[in-house]
Amino acid sequence: MIEAEKPIGESQRLEVLKSYNLLDTLPEEAYDTATRLAAQICNTPISLVTLLDADRNFLKSRIGVDITESPRNISFCSHAILTKEPIFVVEDARLDDRFKNNPLVEEFKAIFYAGVPLRNPEGYALGTLCVYDHKPRVLSEEQKDALRDLAKQVVLLFEAHRKNNDLIAIQEELEKRNTRLEDFSRLVAHDLKSPLVSMEGLLNLVREDFPQEEGTDLHMYLKHLDTSAKSMRNYIDGLLAYYKSDELIDNKENTTLKEIVEDVKHLHQANDVSIELINNMNLTNISKVAVEQIITNLVDNAIKYNNDPNPTVKISSQTDHKHFIITLADNGVGIPENKRELIFELFKTTGTKDRFGNKGSGMGLATVKKLVNALGGEISVSSNPEGGSIFTFSIRR
Repeated sequence: MIEAEKPIGESQRLEVLKSYNLLDTLPEEAYDTATRLAAQICNTPISLVTLLDADRNFLKSRIGVDITESPRNISFCSHAILTKEPIFVVEDARLDDRFKNNPLVEEFKAIFYAGVPLRNPEGYALGTLCVYDHKPRVLSEEQKDALRDLAKQVVLLFEAHRKNNDLIAIQEELEKRNTRLEDFSRLVAHDLKSPLVSMEGLLNLVREDFPQEEGTDLHMYLKHLDTSAKSMRNYIDGLLAYYKSDELIDNKENTTLKEIVEDVKHLHQANDVSIELINNMNLTNISKVAVEQIITNLVDNAIKYNNDPNPTVKISSQTDHKHFIITLADNGVGIPENKRELIFELFKTTGTKDRFGNKGSGMGLATVKKLVNALGGEISVSSNPEGGSIFTFSIRR
């Protein structure tokens, strides 16, 4: 018996092999299909997909044997990965000096062998697709071609496996970064609230101790400080609401759209807004508090971005086979068509000031979209022919 030499660049080959994360993985139907076809095409009792590790031959897929690995130094595949030919064939191992006295020949009667190196796009032979028989054999050219074609499919499976693993790793890293960002944002927003409360308290004390008439410098400075403090409070509250939105999804219950709208009306009873429910709808197994938050935010926008002295919001509903669909039509200032996708992105706004002279923080509608997506739906906005905007969102049933 003659042991196969290690291929040139063996250390790099092993690094590439391990990057696929296929060693010691469980059998998979896609690979087993290839080995079954190889055995049928070549009419052999044994067919394998192998991966050549540093000192062993791991059998990713196997037909006709029970073992999951064998020593590399006695492996036929360790010779096959060295070949420059498309396929490595040993018609009678008993007559080949490389395999005489090989335990595979003497104990397992591995007389015939044909293996196609499984070369990745960089040219590294990771293992083989191979067949064995217990008697001497000769493969036809058609059988050799079919074996090579199957080997190409196995390599494609390797590549798909690696790309899938890479995507999973990227997704996990993004989730970790997003979690760290959320934790940081919550901490910053929470820690900013305390000095902000102190600032607002001091402003109130200054107003009480130094009452000023309209038009004085001090009155103007206090007004600017008050506007800045309120803007900061809205920003912090919006940031906290955005990152707490995921917590609203968990509790599911049965309710009606009418019940939710009545709750929203109660929240806005101090505002001069008309909220009209066009038609009711039963909502089963949904997060009531999340839907209420969505509608509340949309009503808030309809009030703030509205030049009409009597803001109105009309709410209607419908269903399809997969979703509950809720629509809110307002009589506000509307949203330019080129800004309608932008407004749902975090920290993005149209730049329009609301009726109180403030610019939005870019978190209200981002929170709405996040909640809608978490509920398995989508949200869009269009123009209201009567003036204003029409927001339509769905919830997976």
